[in-house]
Amino acid sequence: MERHRTLDRFAELAEEQWGLVTRRQLENVEIPATTLERLTAPDSLLERVAYGVYRLVGSPTPDHMELRAAWLQLAPDVPAWKRTPPEGVVSHRSAAALYGIGHLPADHHEFTLARRKQSRRRDVRLHQRPLADGEWIQLRGLPATRPARIASDLLYDHEDPGAVAQIIVDAIRPVFDHPGAFAVSLAPHAGRFGLRRDDGLALLRWLLDLVDDEETEKWMQKARNPMHSYSDSTHAPSVSPPGLPT
Repeated sequence: MERHRTLDRFAELAEEQWGLVTRRQLENVEIPATTLERLTAPDSLLERVAYGVYRLVGSPTPDHMELRAAWLQLAPDVPAWKRTPPEGVVSHRSAAALYGIGHLPADHHEFTLARRKQSRRRDVRLHQRPLADGEWIQLRGLPATRPARIASDLLYDHEDPGAVAQIIVDAIRPVFDHPGAFAVSLAPHAGRFGLRRDDGLALLRWLLDLVDDEETEKWMQKARNPMHSYSDSTHAPSVSPPGLPT
């Protein structure tokens, strides 16, 4: 009977976390250390996928499993469904990969946090920058920055403007984000590109011209329309835009 209760405890945790569970979470539901050692032994019920993170053997392998495991490591005590954005939001190249936009390789797992934090993993990059409510959504079960915020973050990191432009085009076409949102998020970078200070529309046009998409004029018209511009996070849509991947 006790064995069944133990199995039920970690199976419930794993079910809500794509088949993944952390050692700290298992300890918090009072699974004895000896039981944990047995469960995580080779050929047992839990397979290690990262330090302190395990996958329930037999459960479907989730997409972006390594990214999910790295995110769980950020707050190993806290179940996924209880997390808040200050504990870590997928951002930068990792967020672009989660959307499937652009072509920058996501060779590191990148997250934005509200406070300074370090990771011992060489393949994890942690960024500290304020994040407003309207700048992130739940995407594939993970908190992720919106494309407009991704573009801004990448420019702050001095990424290639052409690569950022491709992300913008790939996000606007399926309406993952709106042209007006990009104009707002790009405004702080305009001066660096020789444009009038805070002229997000001019920078958006300059970036779109790098890609030379046939729909540029239509998108710029939408960006100039107040209905599609967001002067602050309270005007950003609170739900996922049409066409957003689930």
